[in-house]
Amino acid sequence: MPRALISVSDKTGIIPFAKELAAMDYDIISTGGTLKQLQEAGVPAAAVADVTKFDEIMDGRVKTLHPAIHGGLLARRDDESHMQQLKERNITPIDLVVVNLYPFKNTIKNPDVTEADAIENIDIGGPTMLRSAAKNFAGVTVLVDPADYETTLAALREGELSYEAKRRLAGKVFRHTANYDAMIAGYLAELNDEQDNETLTLTYEKVQSLRYGENPHQAAAFYKDPIVKGASIANAKQLHGKELSYNNIQDANAALEIVMEFQEAAAVAVKHMNPCGVGIGETISDAFRKAFEADSTSIFGGIVALNREVDKDTALQLKEIFLEIVIAPSFTEEALTLLTEKKNIRLLELAADKIEQPKKVVSVSGGLLVQDYDTGAVTEADLTVATNCKPTDEELKNLLFAWKVVKHVKSNAIVVAKDDQTIGVGAGQMNRVGAAKIALEQAGDKAAGSVLASDAFFPMPDTVEAAIQAGVTAIIQPGGSKRDEDSIAVCNAHNIAMVFTEMRHFKH
Repeated sequence: MPRALISVSDKTGIIPFAKELAAMDYDIISTGGTLKQLQEAGVPAAAVADVTKFDEIMDGRVKTLHPAIHGGLLARRDDESHMQQLKERNITPIDLVVVNLYPFKNTIKNPDVTEADAIENIDIGGPTMLRSAAKNFAGVTVLVDPADYETTLAALREGELSYEAKRRLAGKVFRHTANYDAMIAGYLAELNDEQDNETLTLTYEKVQSLRYGENPHQAAAFYKDPIVKGASIANAKQLHGKELSYNNIQDANAALEIVMEFQEAAAVAVKHMNPCGVGIGETISDAFRKAFEADSTSIFGGIVALNREVDKDTALQLKEIFLEIVIAPSFTEEALTLLTEKKNIRLLELAADKIEQPKKVVSVSGGLLVQDYDTGAVTEADLTVATNCKPTDEELKNLLFAWKVVKHVKSNAIVVAKDDQTIGVGAGQMNRVGAAKIALEQAGDKAAGSVLASDAFFPMPDTVEAAIQAGVTAIIQPGGSKRDEDSIAVCNAHNIAMVFTEMRHFKH
């Protein structure tokens, strides 16, 4: 008679699965709550303690860690000496293992979790059984996912699972236990405030397969941090539209990161991970109007993120444009009705709340680069006026606005702003004056009386000269160049203000 060991935290589908095993004459052994549920459902099952002849101790911490269990899991069926040792010790082989683990992830996602609660929810016996069974997958079928129950039963009805099927299930087990251990390691690293460990073990859970990556010839998938909370695209609720693509997710994330910079009603339009228009206003409708007018050409086919509920007035504006995605904390019923009339627009509901960011990880050939997220910000008190002329209150407001935006523009980056909206964005250029020329050309006549933000210092005064010629009246930049005095002198000669942040925002 084949033997199955069943011990699960996620009891989805376990009763019908176990009933069919019993109908196939499996001898079922189990533990704790699983055993109780099986017996109450009329499934013939015995306690693991009946097999080990050893009652569980230490509040259940030790119950399956016993040779009668692990001998039955690890004995090679094709090794006569292994099978003889089982016989001598009266150990029955275990042919099927169904185990999933204490809910460590759900435990630590609770904002009120204590360290003691988290530690108590670290499963020891479960992963040990899984690893033993998966190591010996040639002789043991091992399941961690209820989604595999029916296909396993179908194969068992026909006789037995193939070697390849068992190997696939074993691979899934080791991914499952690696994911589990990585979450524990991450939790303890956070408690210990460890920033730069000797190894880095990351774990992510699949959200969906994607049609393709950046281009149709590239395969892609979307994974999320299993314990991330708050403003993550992975946590967004999609209300309308087809599945997100790889590029959609990249752009939506960029738009979300920018809109989270603002407490005021704000609207951000993004194309190819750069903002093409940003506006703030008294209402979200006013903010979006400014974002649209900032670059009414580039917004076509773009992504829009808003930090207030979308109302009817805003929806009417959004509806007039071809947009890939609109992200907002919520939509009024009227707004949702208007926008869902457009078949291809994707509507995502997600509050733009700041979250504690994990490390930023970027892949390079054969490795990873890891750094803190750029959460740096400045206020008026952090600024140093470097010129004889001080910015006016209105200029100061627009300088701080432009500084929030330039932080999220690919370097070299220049942002020109006026009246609470961007009017020119120069992104990703190989030299700073080139980025400035793009931004100032886009601003056109609006540049008169505007402000300019630069993500890094000016190595030469040519960018300042171009800004002054276009009509810019105030500049914000990090400072720190050996030739700062050259740029300051040009500003002083033309009686415009320049402030230093002493903070750089390179974005590669």
